[in-house]
Amino acid sequence: MEINGKKAVVFGGASGMGRATAEAFAARGADVAVVDRPGSGGDEVAKALGGSFFACDVTDFEGTEKTLDDVVEELGGLHVAVTTAGGGIAERTLGRNGPHDLDRFRQVLDLNVVAAFNISRLAAAHMSANDPEDDERGVIINTSSIAAFEGQIGQVAYTAAKAGIAGMCLTMARDLGSLGIRVLAIAPSLFATGITAAIPDDMAEALTKDAAFPRRMGRPEEYAKLALAIVDNQMLNGQCLRLDAGQRFAPK
Repeated sequence: MEINGKKAVVFGGASGMGRATAEAFAARGADVAVVDRPGSGGDEVAKALGGSFFACDVTDFEGTEKTLDDVVEELGGLHVAVTTAGGGIAERTLGRNGPHDLDRFRQVLDLNVVAAFNISRLAAAHMSANDPEDDERGVIINTSSIAAFEGQIGQVAYTAAKAGIAGMCLTMARDLGSLGIRVLAIAPSLFATGITAAIPDDMAEALTKDAAFPRRMGRPEEYAKLALAIVDNQMLNGQCLRLDAGQRFAPK
């Protein structure tokens, strides 16, 4: 799909990989809506790229539906949806204080996999109304993690959530294939976003020592480049793409 002139929404677009993606799409001529939490600074990001900002908590599932309706009304349609919002906790299945807290486990799944599915299903409904371009109506990109495949000690909730995002790709792509909607996920390794951006160089080097090359944290713009490539290349579909410099997480 040619991104120029298309309508795109980026959830988590106020910072990090989401911001870089929103900026990259806008630079390629897309009309972009930035969605992020209230107080995230997303309004300033959206203004800088000539787009619109919508405040939303993705774990408010009904509120997310209303927000996406407002986005589509503002943009005049929807062709590309990217979700980068997410997060995790550090807690073992069985720790010194007893079994993993069940509510905290559910919260991590809600923030990651349930929110991504909710956005995907709603975005697909809007995309299905598009006139096809080369038989294609839309592209959905969710964000997994290499922790989905090599979760470290204490990452059981995060691993389950990100594995869910990775696992949805093929089935969802098959569900939506007849409508001309593609579905993929990106699984980054450690990227310099949020709190990780402040990690000292020596610590970052230790955290990425198992990478093949380059042995450094990823840069947000490298995520954005892959998101653009996904939109551009119609043969990419139904899979979770690792973006990890050949790194495999050790147990801890």
